[in-house]
Amino acid sequence: MAQVATELQKRLHELTTGLAAVMAREIEGLDNDPVLLDSLWDSVESNVTTILYGLANSVPISQLQPPSAAVEYARRLAQRGVPSNSLVRAYHMGQHDLLNEFYPLVEALGHPRELTVEVLKHSTALVWAYIDWISIYVFEVYESERNLWLGAAANIHSALIHGLLGDPTADTAAFEAQTGYRLDQSHVAAVIWSDADRPATPAAMETTASEVAATIGARGPIISTAVDRETLWAWIPLGEHPPALDTGALRAALDLPESRHVAVGLPGAGLPGFRRTHEQAIAAYEVVTMQHASRASVVGFGDRGIALTSLLAVNLDSTGAWVGEVLGSLADDTENAAVLRQTMRTFYATGESHLHTAEQLNLHRNTVKYRVDKALASTRSHDRLDIALALQVCEFLGPAVLRPRPNGASGRPVSVPSAGRTPAVR
Repeated sequence: MAQVATELQKRLHELTTGLAAVMAREIEGLDNDPVLLDSLWDSVESNVTTILYGLANSVPISQLQPPSAAVEYARRLAQRGVPSNSLVRAYHMGQHDLLNEFYPLVEALGHPRELTVEVLKHSTALVWAYIDWISIYVFEVYESERNLWLGAAANIHSALIHGLLGDPTADTAAFEAQTGYRLDQSHVAAVIWSDADRPATPAAMETTASEVAATIGARGPIISTAVDRETLWAWIPLGEHPPALDTGALRAALDLPESRHVAVGLPGAGLPGFRRTHEQAIAAYEVVTMQHASRASVVGFGDRGIALTSLLAVNLDSTGAWVGEVLGSLADDTENAAVLRQTMRTFYATGESHLHTAEQLNLHRNTVKYRVDKALASTRSHDRLDIALALQVCEFLGPAVLRPRPNGASGRPVSVPSAGRTPAVR
């Protein structure tokens, strides 16, 4: 084993360069900038040097010291927000590739098969033991540094962000200098939150923010601040030419836990855009958290009805009164009214087509016509725009703008006479 380790020591630079290149190429986040690449090379070299020294001199792992370059690299990754699994994966990849360098050298010694197998088993066990020990050590360094860095950065960023949002005379140059985030570009803001009964860790929220940024097409590192234990505000830099924001595509691309949600604004340019896109994200967040139906994983201010509903949600009492004035009995918080509201929303969304409404709701066309006639007869307004808007508000705000269920109402769905071969309302 000493012979093999000594032979590999002669090829230290070649081994280091090859291992580092594979890691940087194969593992996302390790090739973000030249400084990180240099630090990666130093970490690989120090680890390989330590392993070979221990093998060549029969030094037990318990007597080895963690390489300072490897420890520093773990700290750098933590400070840059590179996921910890990238660090751990790099060590396992290094273990695999280094052992592949051992095997041909051991075979070239020409020993009997039994001894060759013993040497291979011995080298594999020792390299595995080293990687297991050092990866646990640097992972703990990473976690400790990440917690410290998030705490310090969060306090600074939070004060600067709140100052920039609330103070028209805020020093933008100081903000950029201290956060490293440029304001002279386009941005899109996001609000990320977890359900209160299933809160996520700060690191998990940051990870979600990074995933949103990568999916949208960020042009640099995001800036974020935790608002409370369940909520994170984030801004994603989009450069001079922001990509189109497709909430549906974003929703499809993200694999979010059921308890985590994202609200995004529209892209905005410069400092005014930085503030406005945040206002939009907050507005979308407030609408969806008021919603009585199940929440979508991702909602955008540009989604159908969100912007207008957010304005009407500012004064719920007045909005609720207006909804009742427009919809009449359709504004009642009953199952019958809910069935008719759903039919009318689909009816307007399909260009007032009985046929297309029936297809979308899986109903008979006569059933749709009956419901539409009954709904229109129940409204107090005959302005289609008012009715459509009031129905939309009911869809998003639900009981917050509906009239309480009348005493004695059964809530059972209405039925339709069968004489005309019209199915019962479903």
